[in-house]
Amino acid sequence: MSTFKFLHAADLHLDSPLLGLANKSPDFAAKVERASRQAFDNLLDLAIDENVAFVVLAGDVFDGDLRNFQTGLIFTGAMRRLEEAGIRVFLIAGNHDAENRYASRLSYSDNVRLFGHKAPESVEIEELGVVVHGQSFGQRDVIENLARIYPPPQANRFNIGVLHTACAGSEGPHAAYAPCTVEQLVNHGYDYWALGHVHARAVLNEHPHVVYPGNLQGRHAREAGPKGATLVTVENGQVIGCEHRDLDAVRWARISLEVAAATTVQDLLQSVRDAVEPISVEAGERPTALRLRLEGESILHGELMLAPKSVHEDVEALLASLSGEIWLEKLEVATRPPAATAMLDPTVSGALRSQIAELAGDLGEGLEACLTDIRTKLPAHARVEELFDRLRAQAPERALTIALSLAGGGEIDHED
Repeated sequence: MSTFKFLHAADLHLDSPLLGLANKSPDFAAKVERASRQAFDNLLDLAIDENVAFVVLAGDVFDGDLRNFQTGLIFTGAMRRLEEAGIRVFLIAGNHDAENRYASRLSYSDNVRLFGHKAPESVEIEELGVVVHGQSFGQRDVIENLARIYPPPQANRFNIGVLHTACAGSEGPHAAYAPCTVEQLVNHGYDYWALGHVHARAVLNEHPHVVYPGNLQGRHAREAGPKGATLVTVENGQVIGCEHRDLDAVRWARISLEVAAATTVQDLLQSVRDAVEPISVEAGERPTALRLRLEGESILHGELMLAPKSVHEDVEALLASLSGEIWLEKLEVATRPPAATAMLDPTVSGALRSQIAELAGDLGEGLEACLTDIRTKLPAHARVEELFDRLRAQAPERALTIALSLAGGGEIDHED
């Protein structure tokens, strides 16, 4: 057997929107509108630069939602570009492809093999000693274990199985389509399973390799971190290299930051800087959408709750000072006031805090009296219980937070 390389990618979701951007920052959204296409272009460049023998696409090239037919033409044009470079493509349709009204109308160049959906098919590459097995989805909701009916491996060949599946233990938020288990795939006898459907990269087994490359481009905050494809090197029928290559054009990042040690706003911002800088360096020149969560007990809790817009602007200003392009997609303040702060504070402010805390129960009783009075003035058909329940749960704590913040307002340092 010869030495060769192939590229394994999945879940391209071409022209899928990056959710959560357009309605919050039109300028940033405009910059990343072509993110999925740029990531796809990066995939093509990598395949050509690495001189791979073939590319495996394990489903969901397109989105299931209605998209412009032009997207399909762009994809078929890209396949011709690979043909000109002497690169073959093995493609299966995933659940999104199966429900896309355009996907079945595309005409591919001769280097592309789209596997059928009625039964698994096998294609041999004689000069490499490789056999590729695959089956497409014929509809979105495939609940059968397709791997179970894949043919046995061919002797003295490097066998690759291409499968769009929710492998047990890796499903995450993804629908349980074409379910299977790692043990089943390992025992099937193939040398490499090229999986798709799950958007997080994972090597579920080595020798034989069972791999999810992850999606090509993160689409929202739950798909954070580097995204791309897997470059596989095979020598004498054995996988000797299986490496992830970053191809995403825009990156998502999520940080949960413990801010208990911060005693001033400047301390907090320095903590944010320390947490964000490594992400900025890792992203390189890619724009990054950041979702930041501040949590833990903090003496700044009151100020953070009272002036969220000011905190948001402070963090945005900090991000603008970093070398990379980072946009604050969302700032979530989930801090809480320090426990027993009043008992440890001998100052006048501390005494006032203690008295306010003792009145917390009275706040709830006063609220209930107000709600009772409001109810008598509303029409009988008014549906207010859900709103009242929310007020009962949140209003006393909110009032207490504001009062405590005002009581300690003089102690908060806004300057260096």
